Amino acid sequence: MGILDWFMNRPAQFDTDRVSETMIRGATEKAITLTNPRLSVLPSCHARLAPAVDTTIRYLRAMVEELPGARPVSPAIWSADRALRAFFVAPSDIHSSLGRSENLRTLFAKYPVLDEACVLMGMSFNEQRVFGIALHGEIVRRDVVQTRVSFSDHRAHICAQDEAELRRLIGAQAFEYVLAQALSQIAEVRVERQELEANRALIRARLRLLRRQGPGLGSMFAGAPAGASEQAELQAKLLENERQLEAIGDSQAALEMELECLKEVLEHPQRSLSVAQKHLRLDTMNVLSDDASSDRAADVSFSLAELSGPQPLQRAFVLARFARAEMASPTINFDAAARYL
Repeated sequence: MGILDWFMNRPAQFDTDRVSETMIRGATEKAITLTNPRLSVLPSCHARLAPAVDTTIRYLRAMVEELPGARPVSPAIWSADRALRAFFVAPSDIHSSLGRSENLRTLFAKYPVLDEACVLMGMSFNEQRVFGIALHGEIVRRDVVQTRVSFSDHRAHICAQDEAELRRLIGAQAFEYVLAQALSQIAEVRVERQELEANRALIRARLRLLRRQGPGLGSMFAGAPAGASEQAELQAKLLENERQLEAIGDSQAALEMELECLKEVLEHPQRSLSVAQKHLRLDTMNVLSDDASSDRAADVSFSLAELSGPQPLQRAFVLARFARAEMASPTINFDAAARYL
């Protein structure tokens, strides 16, 4: 089964209800396919990798299970829902972000009888220290250090017909992300090997050229001494290059290294991504409140994902239910269309 089959059958690859041998076997095959299909030539490759895959699957399954249930997201309930008022500055922002999601539009187009979709609504989350005004008893204090939070860049990339399917998709894409981290590490070693091999070829070519030039024609123009010196330098570089390549190993050793790297990442999925549940008490200005009895403050909960990698990323998100009726009408970009006239 190839990479296209993996993406086409993605919802069936992650069962949130149970972890079966079939699921582990399929996920192991996908890990090999997406990383390097040649890994399968190694002895007992699947058996060696399966326990690590099992570890990642169980970790992701627990992570998905802990996510709170999907909540309705609609401009109609914005004023009454304190969390939506924290996430969106105005009800119109819901239309301008989720209502224009191409993924949501595609889903509704694919299922004409679907009235409501479930989405993972991702958001940028920022905490900022500011100076504000606070009331302590009957005394108004100015220049009080406060923490204000903000949410922006709302997106709905992962969409599904129901919540169960959404959770399966989240698990499948999280698994792909872990594999991507392994592939990133493997790629670094591959590039190092390719650079060493290319450098070795250049050194050998230069060394052959210098040997052909002397001592005949090179000595005529008094170039032999310099050539001999450069030959010795190139030979030293070639020896160092071969030492480094030997440390990396031959092609069989390189495959073993890639398999061990993949196992290491899958054995510790928490190093690649983690999700925590965040609970904040915010006032109407999205300022953190430490006064539990304040009428102006309310509890706001969401999930916070930490993604590692070359460019670490932090994203807040909630599982949401979004109605077809809330979809914004498609707009025409006349400026872009004019370029084709």
